Amino acid sequence: MSTILEAIILGIVQGLTEFLPISSSGHLILAEWATGWKGELINSLTFDVALHVGTLTAVLWYFWRDWLHLGKAAVKALQGKAPQYEARLVWYIALATIPAVIVGMTLEHTVETIFRNPLLVAAALVAGSAVMWFSDRYSSHERFLGTMTLGHALFVGVAQALALVPGISRSGITISAALGAGYRREDAARFSFLLSTPVIAGAAVLKLRHLTFQGHAAWGCILGTLGSAVVGYLAIRFLIRYLARHSLNIFVWYRLALAGAVVLFWFIK
Repeated sequence: MSTILEAIILGIVQGLTEFLPISSSGHLILAEWATGWKGELINSLTFDVALHVGTLTAVLWYFWRDWLHLGKAAVKALQGKAPQYEARLVWYIALATIPAVIVGMTLEHTVETIFRNPLLVAAALVAGSAVMWFSDRYSSHERFLGTMTLGHALFVGVAQALALVPGISRSGITISAALGAGYRREDAARFSFLLSTPVIAGAAVLKLRHLTFQGHAAWGCILGTLGSAVVGYLAIRFLIRYLARHSLNIFVWYRLALAGAVVLFWFIK
């Protein structure tokens, strides 16, 4: 498979699975295992950075108005003016990011090594599906983002740290946590994506030192970045609008079907 086609496919997969609650890391591990694909880019740190830049672009692109309002509110609060809920939300996001940073810096290599087993990824898909279904089914769906509390933000932040396990899904576990705290589906998704922004940015920055661009790999990184950015933007837009009227069940069933297919393929293979 050519480097260009490889980049386009991986960019699309990253953009879709990073924001839909189906696990990007899980899909990439399963794709490599099922196909035996050892392409030029799939295990490249440079390309990994490119994909993170793409998904970061997507979330900033979609939420630029939100971040503009949050920034203005934070500045006003620092100037001594009465803090609006947006100013509090900035602090909540910053504090809720800490658990994921701590877990990521201490356990990322260990978790990524242990959980590269397809059966463990399948188990995580099933476990995540159970959490998603239960939290959506029994949530009150009454709270709005403007009523977010520090306790709830930290609860979602701790849940985000669990997304380090391939198959769990960052968006899936954080949306589930917010639903468990009683928030509406679309507000849960919005806070999940806002909370993901500093984590995705941090992951990209930490790996910038590995950037090297040569030949086809350079074009692959460019196309991968564009693909993950455009598809990621569309995935965010779709999910927020979808959750305004629908439950998470379609993603629960997809994850369960994928886990079943992995187990079946494991025994056949």
